[in-house]
Amino acid sequence: MADYTIYHNPRCSKSRQTLALLEQHGIEPRVIRYLDTPPDAATLRALVNKLGLARAHDLLRTGESEYAEAGLSADAGDAAVIQALVAHPKLLERPVVVKGDQAVLGRPPENVLTLIADPRDR
Repeated sequence: MADYTIYHNPRCSKSRQTLALLEQHGIEPRVIRYLDTPPDAATLRALVNKLGLARAHDLLRTGESEYAEAGLSADAGDAAVIQALVAHPKLLERPVVVKGDQAVLGRPPENVLTLIADPRDR
């Protein structure tokens, strides 16, 4: 059985839908409520890599007030973005689902289906 992890915010409808979709496929992921247990800088860098993002900025929720408060802009470097995410976990785009060395954003929730390739992995 492959291990799945979801960085989850239970107040977010997309996050709830993504978790439900995993469970419908018989997957009981490790649930990390990232607002209660924020990921550290190393974990965030790993998520950026697993998601295949060109830059850490693509992992941000730019519409949150914390984005402006952190002094971020579209050209913010990865180090500044990671630092802002550590300080303000609410900025993390959600949900993020990880399986091994791969990850996807659950926006839309059906994106997680790309991680569920082989039923033996569940």
